[in-house]
Amino acid sequence: MILETIRGPEDLRKLSVNDLDMLCTEMRDLIIDVVSKNGGHLAPSLGVVELATALHYVFDSPRDKIIWDVGHQSYAHMILTGRREQFSTLRTLGGISGFPKIHDNEHDAFGTGHSSTSISAALGIAHVLKRQGGDHRAIAVIGDGSMMGGLSFEALNHAGHDANNLIVVLNDNEMSISPSVGALSRFFSVRIHSSRARRLRYKLKKLISYIPIWGMQLSGLAQRAEEATVSFLTPGFLFEAFGFDYIGPLDGHDLGKLARVFEDVRDAPMRYKPLLIHVLTQKGKGYEPAEKNPTKYHGVGSFDRVTGKTAGSKKRTYTNAFGDALLEVAERQPKVLAITAAMATGTGLSAFAERHPDSFFDVGMAEGHAVTFAAGLATQGYRPVVAIYSTFLQRAYDHIIHDVCLQNLPVTFALDRAGLVGDDGPTHHGAFDLSYLRPFPNLTIAVPRDEHLMREILFFATSYDGPVALRYPRGAIPEYAVAMQPEELLLGRAEVLRWNGNPDVVMWAVGHSVFDALDAAANLEASGINAAVVDPRFIKPFDVALFKELCGKCQNLITVEENALSGGFGSMIGEIIASEGLHDVRLTCLGIADSFVEHGTQSELRNQCGIDAQGIAKTAIALIEGVDGKGAHRGRRLSPSPSRGEGRGEGDPLS
Repeated sequence: MILETIRGPEDLRKLSVNDLDMLCTEMRDLIIDVVSKNGGHLAPSLGVVELATALHYVFDSPRDKIIWDVGHQSYAHMILTGRREQFSTLRTLGGISGFPKIHDNEHDAFGTGHSSTSISAALGIAHVLKRQGGDHRAIAVIGDGSMMGGLSFEALNHAGHDANNLIVVLNDNEMSISPSVGALSRFFSVRIHSSRARRLRYKLKKLISYIPIWGMQLSGLAQRAEEATVSFLTPGFLFEAFGFDYIGPLDGHDLGKLARVFEDVRDAPMRYKPLLIHVLTQKGKGYEPAEKNPTKYHGVGSFDRVTGKTAGSKKRTYTNAFGDALLEVAERQPKVLAITAAMATGTGLSAFAERHPDSFFDVGMAEGHAVTFAAGLATQGYRPVVAIYSTFLQRAYDHIIHDVCLQNLPVTFALDRAGLVGDDGPTHHGAFDLSYLRPFPNLTIAVPRDEHLMREILFFATSYDGPVALRYPRGAIPEYAVAMQPEELLLGRAEVLRWNGNPDVVMWAVGHSVFDALDAAANLEASGINAAVVDPRFIKPFDVALFKELCGKCQNLITVEENALSGGFGSMIGEIIASEGLHDVRLTCLGIADSFVEHGTQSELRNQCGIDAQGIAKTAIALIEGVDGKGAHRGRRLSPSPSRGEGRGEGDPLS
């Protein structure tokens, strides 16, 4: 196999162009094999195998810097840059990441995971390369979906001045995750190279060439006229307005042609302008199931590589629960609208989009715009629900504060993938939303632990006169959650889920962590430790009255959350203890420490962070045994159970 001889780009450059086609076939086979077992971003990586090969064949990485936007399409790059033997560990605990990381490999010029960053980063790198002298280039590879992000255009606007060693490769496959949307996407996707058009042009050129004496000259003139027309009718016209020279569109699967164009660019003297090369690719290229359904195989779990059937799961997920609840809400409240940022499928909104197309908006990879767009809708009496992954909503931080919360507008934020998402790693964990949302005035924050609460909170949020954020994790709702009988949901009211006599420790657990706390309590009972479990349900406003009451019954407290400890739920409890003068309370906070969590399965990472049932139980034992060094429990034991509602305000009914 040719692939076995490739240990780095220098080995690649020893091959002939004809050998490269076979190499691409072998790489596709390896990518399909590994992703079928480990899961990963299959369709985008299959679509750029020739492009990655041509770039590394022609340019001198790592001296030439190649930056992959988002990183979803970087598997061939990883294989060609010394990670072939480790590729089988892709996205597994302790294995290689599914995204470029600057500390992992010298050929990873910039860490990626969120969209639209590559041109800005490459521009910064290009300026340093220029200061250092020489003729090395910075090359940003960006998809048409990512190009729609505002950051890309800010970078293009800056780059047009003097970045003559910057090359932008536009990978145009008409897709982001789902099919790309918007006027700009349609502009990118102008196709005057259809098979019918190609056949017609070929016949006309052949006919013209037969004309005596002037035939060949007329044919050449027609070719130049065609190229000028292509530049005018395709994004070349747009990018040249930004100050770029433009080449394309090129067939992104014609490796020989790509290599020749890249060689011409490499060998030409430095231009006075930056350059954009427009490349047309097919997402999922080389694997029929992914070609037919690139959205399904964009980010996929394990699957049968022969049939293409995914392992799938019949378990009810939080995303399913949200999507169904929103459909129910929309039936009762016609002014409810749904907004997503290129993630209709991922956020569970596909059914809503089909049933209520006039009330659904996919704004593309533009989270900041999604939030301010929702704010505009809300000023006119509508009830927009903005469904965005927790990690991506970070990009709209300022918009949430100034455009929604400051104006106290009724926008609902549905934060999917809150907490530890698993295999995608640190760029995708929703580890900070409680910390970055909690300080915002006017914002209500709720965390449903199960489907019932998801529904009740969503009904409340879409009728409440102010902004509301609800966060929920990736993955399945625990099966025994269905059997739980929740209390009536009232604004700011917590719910005691387990209380038996005089507890030794009280666990305040947020969202999905409730079930780990209940499991831990059951395990502790077998060891003679009585643990109570409380679900706050609302982080803001918080049930301070119940909290103080329970602190009077037991001073050993543990908080559990899938969020950064800094500024999160446990941090808030510490603030309340201090402000209320509860000096006898002994508090231990469990959550995500001050470090970025790497990739692995959700269960592996929860165990690593000490927030699974085993970790919670271990912490409870250490807290109780550490009270006086002998295991004696000194917490005051007043009444056998908390009084329900006593000493608290009436609250606002939510359903």
